Amino acid sequence: MGMLMSKQTETGTGMKRRIASILLVISLAFMAGCASTPEPAPPMDDGMDSEFSDGPAEVVVPDTSTVVERALAIPPVYFALDRSDISSEYAAGLEAAAQAVRASGATIVIAGHCDERGSEEYNVALGERRATAVRRYLYNLGIPMGQMSTVSYGEAQPAVSGSGETAWQLNRRAEFQVR
Repeated sequence: MGMLMSKQTETGTGMKRRIASILLVISLAFMAGCASTPEPAPPMDDGMDSEFSDGPAEVVVPDTSTVVERALAIPPVYFALDRSDISSEYAAGLEAAAQAVRASGATIVIAGHCDERGSEEYNVALGERRATAVRRYLYNLGIPMGQMSTVSYGEAQPAVSGSGETAWQLNRRAEFQVR
């Protein structure tokens, strides 16, 4: 009878581990939101390979850094020609981004970009003004300055190649890297 109770307790412990593992995976999936392609969870070892166990199994915790990056994906902010002011159409997106960054404690790098027109020096300065404008906007929404940094690439890293208004519009932007 003692042996029967021992196996039932052991089976109950294994069931609790499985339930805890499933809840962990569900929680991580929920945190990821509506990611387009979820990554499969690593196989969980419940420690019950043999009839007898030396102790609790090691809990494997999946890497959540990519989950945080996906959850905080911030779309680019686009600018008019030779401008660094933020259009009102980006207000709602930036407010949502600010709330998510504040809640997560993540840091962001704001990268300013320009189209190919203008000198290299002018475009680097304009890219910096764009990145700084976005940083100031997010600071006014409550993100501490210590959680944000800026960089300007000028015209060096176009989103699309080519000339013409369509390409230029897509290259005049501020992009975000979540860390």
